[in-house]
Amino acid sequence: MIVCAGRTEVFSFARAIGVGLVESAYNLSVILKDERPETLLFVGSCGSYGRLGVLESFYSESASQIEQSFVQGGAYTPIENKIYKNVSHETIVNSSNYITTDKNVSDKFLELGLECENMEFFSVLWAAREAGVKAKGFFVTTNYCHLDAREEYLKNIKAATEVIYNRYEKELKEYE
Repeated sequence: MIVCAGRTEVFSFARAIGVGLVESAYNLSVILKDERPETLLFVGSCGSYGRLGVLESFYSESASQIEQSFVQGGAYTPIENKIYKNVSHETIVNSSNYITTDKNVSDKFLELGLECENMEFFSVLWAAREAGVKAKGFFVTTNYCHLDAREEYLKNIKAATEVIYNRYEKELKEYE
């Protein structure tokens, strides 16, 4: 099964599960309970903390849910906030309901080993793990996480969508 967030990231071959951590976790959990696919692929965009280039694409099976307040020293969490595959070269996707627009915060995320952010991916991996379903994501970077992140995203989302459709034709179909 292939899923995507929805709204501005809708694909004819994927089911929309909602934007952000809460919508995606709830909607995907319902789908997984009712349909029990063998594997799950999430497709979407991400914002780079600095190392990944715009329109760069990659797969990931690792995500975290680390908020800006944590890297700024103003918060902690008593709950699990990482789902990592034990591979040294894995690109770790951070998830939050907020988009990072502060370059200094982006740099701190990089120091933690996080490469980029996508609002839904941590929830996707969490829901899939709870349902016993193998999952991964395929991402295309649309922007850097800085002050003009939103404008850069809007400028590049069409090209990123084209990259995803092209990869679907070549290799992503196997996840249907």
